[in-house]
Amino acid sequence: MKTLQDWLLHLETAHSGGLIDMGLERTSEVKKRMKLEPKCPVVVVAGTNGKGSVCAYLTQIYKQAGFKVGTLTSPHLLRYNERIAVNAEPVSDDLITASFERIEAARGDISLTYFEFNALAAVDIFICEQVDVMILEVGLGGRLDAVNVFDCDCAVVTSVDLDHQAFLGDTVEQVGFEKAGVFRSGKPAICGQNPAPESLVAHAEDIGAKLLMVQRDFDFSSLESIQWNYRFHPQHSDDPARNRNSLPFPALRGAYQLSNAACALTVLECLNDKLPVDIGAIKRGLLLVENPGRFQVLPGRPLTVLDVGHNPHAARALRRSLINLAFAQKRTAVFSMLSDKDIDGVLEIVKDQFDEWYIAPLDVPRGMTTDALQAKLEAQNIENIQTFTSVREAYRAALAKAGENDRIVVFGSFHTVADVMAAL
Repeated sequence: MKTLQDWLLHLETAHSGGLIDMGLERTSEVKKRMKLEPKCPVVVVAGTNGKGSVCAYLTQIYKQAGFKVGTLTSPHLLRYNERIAVNAEPVSDDLITASFERIEAARGDISLTYFEFNALAAVDIFICEQVDVMILEVGLGGRLDAVNVFDCDCAVVTSVDLDHQAFLGDTVEQVGFEKAGVFRSGKPAICGQNPAPESLVAHAEDIGAKLLMVQRDFDFSSLESIQWNYRFHPQHSDDPARNRNSLPFPALRGAYQLSNAACALTVLECLNDKLPVDIGAIKRGLLLVENPGRFQVLPGRPLTVLDVGHNPHAARALRRSLINLAFAQKRTAVFSMLSDKDIDGVLEIVKDQFDEWYIAPLDVPRGMTTDALQAKLEAQNIENIQTFTSVREAYRAALAKAGENDRIVVFGSFHTVADVMAAL
């Protein structure tokens, strides 16, 4: 029997088209052979940023309401098992390897990518575990992502901005069309961005999806950062309007989290006849939600923030959240990025939030070298740069030098945050 580690090593090189090979034909055929037809409600979550947080809210709220929840997310920070969770707990190696064996037996001569195996295994496991609801996070884009072979009862697009341009296009309109590919005819399609790309709105109209847009069909307001209110008032739908007042601020930090929570609450409204949720479960879910690495503030001093943001849209959100924090005497960035990301765009947005930069290369094929990182920072007129051989070493050095009233922010990539989490 192959161990999970054996399988993962194999999957990294097994598909001739590489790790990313967009298209639904391969996954659709294997899904058909395995008869993977979910019998419970399915929620598909896409978006440039915020999709992991929306999945985390839905998982925790449905769990608090007494439902058994299957959640697929990506990428993982420390263990592959994080990607496939039942009731917010990563499933065991044995469940995953058994599912991989079933997929292997069914696929015949069809070659599948790492992520296609991942998506099929998640749904296969959730069916075996008889979950009450599946929450599936899109890996890349939407229209051609493996997750899209499964029809959803409700779809969410959290935000639309530029990322993965090589696969999704160079304009927000192109990206919007790709993400809208997860919408289904006659089903609720929630959009957490207003105005939304015209391509997304047009696609929803073309296929007859029920588009629900923030600031039009639902909205939220905060009361002195202690509580917040949610309002659901759909314009073109028979669903009843509803207010949820005096909700606790979510456990996830960051200026943008109310928008993500509002998208999640809109899913609850849309599926309320199948999965009824009481206000107590919503409040408990908001307070107990966890999503590591999303503006995650570590306990103790100096104040340390971990943030996996890796594109300009995420950088703008990070900057807003940092401005909302208490004053810090010295602000240190522990930073590294992948070479195929818009590092110039990210640096331009956040550079005024740091006094010194500790940089190091990432030990992955797409990681930037120290020299390349340094050149990018210097091109942005950033001074006070120190270089290290690893992110872990950079973080330890920042920690050793920081005083009680200083702040350290680790950001730039999932890999950057994972390196520090592994050290913790």
